[in-house]
This record gives sequence, C-alpha cells and structure tokens, in this order.
Amino acid sequence: MIQGNGSDEKELRLKHHQVLNRASVKLSALFVLSLMITGCGFFPEENKEPQEERVASVDVEEPQATYNWSTLNGAAPLVIAHRGASGYRPEHTLAAYELAIDQGADIIEPDLMMTKDGVLIARHDRFLSKTTNVASLPEFAERKRTDTAAEGTDPTAPGEDWWIEDFTVEELKTLKARQSKETRSKDFDDQFDIPTFGEILVLASVKAQETGRAIGIYPEIKYPSYFKSIGLEFEGSLALALSGYTDGPLAVQSFEKEALQSLSTQTDVPLIYLLTGEPDDIAASLGDVPNFASAIGLHKSKLVTETGDETAIIDQAHGLGLSVFPWGFRDDVPYLGTPQQEIQTFMKLGVDGLFTDYPDTAIAARLSLLNGS
Repeated sequence: MIQGNGSDEKELRLKHHQVLNRASVKLSALFVLSLMITGCGFFPEENKEPQEERVASVDVEEPQATYNWSTLNGAAPLVIAHRGASGYRPEHTLAAYELAIDQGADIIEPDLMMTKDGVLIARHDRFLSKTTNVASLPEFAERKRTDTAAEGTDPTAPGEDWWIEDFTVEELKTLKARQSKETRSKDFDDQFDIPTFGEILVLASVKAQETGRAIGIYPEIKYPSYFKSIGLEFEGSLALALSGYTDGPLAVQSFEKEALQSLSTQTDVPLIYLLTGEPDDIAASLGDVPNFASAIGLHKSKLVTETGDETAIIDQAHGLGLSVFPWGFRDDVPYLGTPQQEIQTFMKLGVDGLFTDYPDTAIAARLSLLNGS
C-alpha cells in the first residue's frame, strides 16, 4: 500500500517508473506522450468523425458467474470505486485508488478538473478548503477570494474559498489531502498529495501489471462548460490521454450533454450521461441518450426509492441499449437493510455496475450472489 510519508511516496513514483521501463508494460509511445501533455492545451489537429453506432455497453472481464444476472450484457455488475476507496482514505488520492484496486474494484473513478496552467487533476470540488490543508498554508492566504460562479458550478461551495483554477499544478502539489466527511477517519489527513490524471493512469497500469487483471478507469469531467468559459477546455486533452490506455475498460462521465456530444466526435471511448431530477423526468429524457452515450448514471434513489418502491428506469434504459450505473453506495448511509443487502438488491435488479465508496463491501456482495449464498 502507498504510505503517507514523503520517502514512501518517492519510492512509489520510482517503482512506477521502473515498471514503465520494463518491456512487459504495454504502454505505447502515444500514451507516454499523452501523460506528458495531459491537459496542457494540446488538441488533436483533426477530430474523429462521429461514430455511426455507439458502443451498447461497457465490458470488463468478470468472474465465471453462477448467478443469472439481469445486466445488459449478462455479465456480473461492475464494482466502481467512487473517488477511489474514499470510505477509507481521503478521496482522489493515489492511496485511495490503490486501496480500491487492492480490494478488487473493477474500475476506479477520478473526477477531473483543470489547473490554472491547464493540467488535468483529480478533485470533486472546485473549492479546496474541504478536501485539502490549503487554509493552513500562509503562502496561499491571499489566494482566498469570493467566487461569483460558485452557485452555478458548485452549489455546495462557500462563497469565499480557494479555487482550483487559481493554482498551477506545481502549487497544488504542495497541498495535502484531507477526509471530507466528518463521520470518517481522519487518520490519513495531510499525508497524500493531489494526483494528476497522468499519475492515475500510470498507477492503474502499474497495478494491472502487478495483479494480472484489467483495471478500468471511468473519469468524470467536472463543470466543463465553466472551465471552457475561462479558457480551459479539456475534452481534447482527455481524449488524447485515454487513447493510449490499454490496461482496462474506459468510459467518460459528465452531467453536461454538450460536453459528451463534443467528446463523441473525438474519441470512441464509451460515454456515460449523468442524470438528475425525478424518476419520471429521467425516464422521459432517455430517448435521445443513445445518440451520444452508451450508458446513464444516476443516484440509487432514482431506481429504488427510500421507501423501497422500484422505478422502471433500468428496463427502459436496457431497452434502449444503455447500461445503468447508480451512485451513492456508502456503508455509512444505506437505506435498504445492511450495506451488503442494499448492494445485492440493486445487483438483482440488473444494474450494470455501481459507484461505491467501499469497494470491499460491493465485492463481497457480488461474490455472495455468485456463490449462491
């Protein structure tokens, strides 16, 4: 596991470079190039033509199933580590991603934003005080400011804070990550730095080689229209970075339809449209989704309400060839029995995968169904 002190972080980075230099690592020259320029303003000179037919589902190698899954492709549902194993480690750190992989997660999920100098970096919130130690660093005291765009881009943000687009990647690398939820352990606060997307891709490749299994990556692009409005458009850089990753399945998520439509002309990586609203409104909006995306993501309560009432969204989406990936599975906030029981309820309904802060719980739930227990 990644340890928190500086010498161990350096050792991990050295280990990554050593693995990358071995012939057994299947990283192309293009991939290495993309890691160097990820998010730095590089765009392919020509966009790909739109795909005539979108990929119908997102596939990954699965264990031999003894359970009759109701997923779109008939395979066992994927376990997607939401911001890494964020129930155990500060979210969006290499330590959280590595722990998720070690727990058996099929997919890791980084939220991506851009730095002032155009580098893709993993954070969920534009404001930094909630998940880092920025407020304790005197060198950045004057960087705190009021942000008029916060309400439109991040309604949970305080009016005055430190904003990710005001920092270069070098400056962000001096910050340390903190657990964002008060109910979770703070034992790993101030130990890990903020990873770039390039570092996450390298880690996943290293772990795929070490474990001998596919490691998928499902990044979510956060507030792409806002970043574009301030001159930081990252779809092209993201497409380039993903183009050389061959160690597991890929998909890109966004709440913004226009961003996914743009990406669909630049990459053939499957796209996931994230939806909010009432279940009836979500159901009514599904018809157009297959034109630009392969799957939908939505909160678990849109599929099964907190009173246990099921909606018809899974069947409707599957009928359109769309995979379904709900989020919100946390051991500390289940509403349908125990955390494992809740996950099994959704797996039995036919979700194609689920986003969880506790990958080990979801792996155990899936294994229990596979074993018939």
